[in-house]
Amino acid sequence: MKSKKINLLFNDPLAVAGIIILTIFIIIAIFAPQIAPYDPNEIIRVDGKIQRLQRPSGEFIFGTTYMGRDIFSQVVMGSRIALRVGLLAAFFVAIIGTTVGLVSGYYGGWIDTIAMRFVDILYGIPFIPFVIILVSLLKPSVWNIILAVSILTWRTVARIVRSQVLSIIQRPYIKAARVAGASDFRIMFFHILPNILPLIFVEMSFIVGWAIISEASVSFVGFGDPRAVSWGKILHTAFNNGAVRVAPWWVAPPGFAIVLLVISVFLISRGIEQAINPRLRDGR
Repeated sequence: MKSKKINLLFNDPLAVAGIIILTIFIIIAIFAPQIAPYDPNEIIRVDGKIQRLQRPSGEFIFGTTYMGRDIFSQVVMGSRIALRVGLLAAFFVAIIGTTVGLVSGYYGGWIDTIAMRFVDILYGIPFIPFVIILVSLLKPSVWNIILAVSILTWRTVARIVRSQVLSIIQRPYIKAARVAGASDFRIMFFHILPNILPLIFVEMSFIVGWAIISEASVSFVGFGDPRAVSWGKILHTAFNNGAVRVAPWWVAPPGFAIVLLVISVFLISRGIEQAINPRLRDGR
């Protein structure tokens, strides 16, 4: 069954395109120091003259910034931050949301009520103001952005897992496991969890894209890690220097990279969802 779903995923041309694009970004992130021709913070000089706002050329593929920094090197190094935030945030969100959803749906009663009311409260908290408060209390860093995404985003995973658990616990094999003396922990994590893993993976793929956009948004408004080179920070610096009017090559590469990476994740999540849901494959 698993091999059949994998085959269905790889038979979807859009999902394959997404996998190829994501793989390219992962390779770029792994070998970023070798791919980038310059240090992303290096002020490039030629014959003692700073190479300010150089247009894209053979020497500077994406051109240079107002301070003479190579944009291609910054975009390449920024892929590391984007993937780190996306993958780690999705991992933490899946762990927290799955645990809360399992416990809430399995035990029900006052545990379920408290957990779901807390989820409702989280839905009322806007993300950007929350990050600003978190950063002011701690400090601007990539890890704080991951923390903010993890704190607010697990709510959706928890609700989805809870709804599935409420259905699964009514099935005969769960009742048989209870009669056989299986512990609550074993029933939740060995009998129920395997049946909802595909849905969790789908949600994780969506969270990866959302986390990447969130990091770029937070960095763009100036609350990202000042020591890290990220796509959002590149856009933040470009807009502060009026690059939209005078140097569009400074804005386009990081913006296109964000769009392309998020689209690749969306195509993969779409393929996974169709592979595990026959109704979507049949067009119903």
